[in-house]
Amino acid sequence: MGTAITPQLVDIVDTVTAVRSYSSGMSRVLRTCQVERWGLRMECPTPEDPFSDAEVTWLLPHLNLRLTQRKPRSRHARGGPSVLTAVRVLRDGRTWRTTDLLLGLAAPGGTTARIVRSEEFAAAVAGRVLRVGDADLALCTVHQTLEELSRFRHDLSSWLAYKHVFEVWPPFGA
Repeated sequence: MGTAITPQLVDIVDTVTAVRSYSSGMSRVLRTCQVERWGLRMECPTPEDPFSDAEVTWLLPHLNLRLTQRKPRSRHARGGPSVLTAVRVLRDGRTWRTTDLLLGLAAPGGTTARIVRSEEFAAAVAGRVLRVGDADLALCTVHQTLEELSRFRHDLSSWLAYKHVFEVWPPFGA
């Protein structure tokens, strides 16, 4: 069974209205939408997800990364891994446009991070959904991040501090 080729996913965030619009046509009002010196901090409710209450996302444009963590509905539930996704971010005043480059890392914390979405990435490259430059950016970003994370024993908070992002990750008690 082959991997389905998905179109590039583009999100647009308006930081004034705090609305995140998806390439599917859907949009969501964000609980948090705050521009930081290192990027953009967002929290988006996930009412359709029976296990998570919200998705916390940090855009780190200087690293070509989106860092995501799902906030569990139950305070007793264990959160899933943090996910670092290679992205291309364009900022135009109040608007942040993020193009998902379809390759990332799952960083469960305490154990080795692993590359995720590689089949989807390969199918997008083969189907020319991803341009060569974007594919190279994704590969370089993910492999460099994995190498750096390994030097910090896969501790995201330590790695973020090394990258001059001193806020606590994940930003909630999960």
